[in-house]
Amino acid sequence: MHDAAHIYLEGASMIVCVCNNISDREIRQAVDLGLSSMAELRRDLGVATCCGKCASCAKDVLHAHLESKTVVTELSFRSAQAA
Repeated sequence: MHDAAHIYLEGASMIVCVCNNISDREIRQAVDLGLSSMAELRRDLGVATCCGKCASCAKDVLHAHLESKTVVTELSFRSAQAA
Protein backbone atom coordinates (compact mmCIF):
# COMPACT_ATOMS: atom_id res chain seq x y z
CA MET A 1 0.00 0.00 0.00
CA HIS A 2 1.30 3.46 -0.91
CA ASP A 3 2.31 5.63 2.04
CA ALA A 4 -0.27 8.36 1.25
CA ALA A 5 -3.10 5.83 1.15
CA HIS A 6 -1.87 4.24 4.38
CA ILE A 7 -1.74 7.60 6.19
CA TYR A 8 -5.25 8.42 4.91
CA LEU A 9 -6.65 5.15 6.25
CA GLU A 10 -5.06 5.78 9.64
CA GLY A 11 -6.73 9.21 9.88
CA ALA A 12 -3.42 10.99 10.40
CA SER A 13 -2.01 13.83 8.33
CA MET A 14 1.32 14.19 6.56
CA ILE A 15 3.05 16.99 4.73
CA VAL A 16 2.96 16.24 1.00
CA CYS A 17 4.55 19.45 -0.30
CA VAL A 18 7.39 20.48 2.01
CA CYS A 19 8.22 23.61 -0.02
CA ASN A 20 4.75 25.07 0.53
CA ASN A 21 3.81 23.16 3.71
CA ILE A 22 0.74 21.50 2.16
CA SER A 23 -0.68 18.41 3.88
CA ASP A 24 -2.66 15.52 2.48
CA ARG A 25 -5.58 16.76 4.59
CA GLU A 26 -5.47 20.13 2.80
CA ILE A 27 -5.47 18.38 -0.56
CA ARG A 28 -8.51 16.31 0.46
CA GLN A 29 -10.29 19.45 1.69
CA ALA A 30 -9.56 21.15 -1.63
CA VAL A 31 -11.11 18.17 -3.44
CA ASP A 32 -14.15 18.43 -1.18
CA LEU A 33 -14.44 22.08 -2.24
CA GLY A 34 -14.44 21.12 -5.91
CA LEU A 35 -10.83 20.86 -7.11
CA SER A 36 -10.28 17.81 -9.27
CA SER A 37 -6.92 18.14 -11.06
CA MET A 38 -3.25 18.68 -10.39
CA ALA A 39 -3.44 21.94 -12.35
CA GLU A 40 -6.05 23.20 -9.89
CA LEU A 41 -3.97 22.07 -6.90
CA ARG A 42 -0.96 23.90 -8.33
CA ARG A 43 -3.00 27.04 -8.96
CA ASP A 44 -4.91 27.16 -5.67
CA LEU A 45 -2.54 25.50 -3.16
CA GLY A 46 0.86 25.83 -4.80
CA VAL A 47 1.43 22.07 -4.76
CA ALA A 48 4.41 21.00 -6.91
CA THR A 49 5.31 24.55 -7.93
CA CYS A 50 8.82 24.65 -6.46
CA CYS A 51 10.98 21.53 -6.61
CA GLY A 52 8.22 19.23 -7.91
CA LYS A 53 9.24 16.20 -5.84
CA CYS A 54 5.78 16.03 -4.25
CA ALA A 55 3.88 15.77 -7.55
CA SER A 56 3.46 11.98 -7.59
CA CYS A 57 2.37 11.78 -3.95
CA ALA A 58 0.01 14.74 -4.38
CA LYS A 59 -1.48 13.07 -7.45
CA ASP A 60 -1.97 9.85 -5.46
CA VAL A 61 -3.76 11.71 -2.65
CA LEU A 62 -5.88 13.61 -5.17
CA HIS A 63 -6.94 10.51 -7.10
CA ALA A 64 -7.52 8.40 -4.00
CA HIS A 65 -9.83 11.04 -2.54
CA LEU A 66 -11.64 11.59 -5.83
CA GLU A 67 -12.24 7.84 -6.07
CA SER A 68 -13.46 7.66 -2.47
CA LYS A 69 -16.13 10.30 -2.97
CA THR A 70 -19.65 9.08 -3.60
CA VAL A 71 -21.38 10.97 -6.36
CA VAL A 72 -25.16 11.12 -6.22
CA THR A 73 -26.61 11.73 -9.65
CA GLU A 74 -30.25 10.96 -8.94
CA LEU A 75 -32.45 10.80 -5.88
CA SER A 76 -35.63 8.80 -5.63
CA PHE A 77 -38.15 9.35 -2.88
CA ARG A 78 -41.00 7.08 -1.95
CA SER A 79 -44.02 8.45 -0.22
CA ALA A 80 -44.56 7.38 3.37
CA GLN A 81 -47.64 5.39 2.31
CA ALA A 82 -45.71 3.42 -0.31
CA ALA A 83 -43.03 2.42 2.18
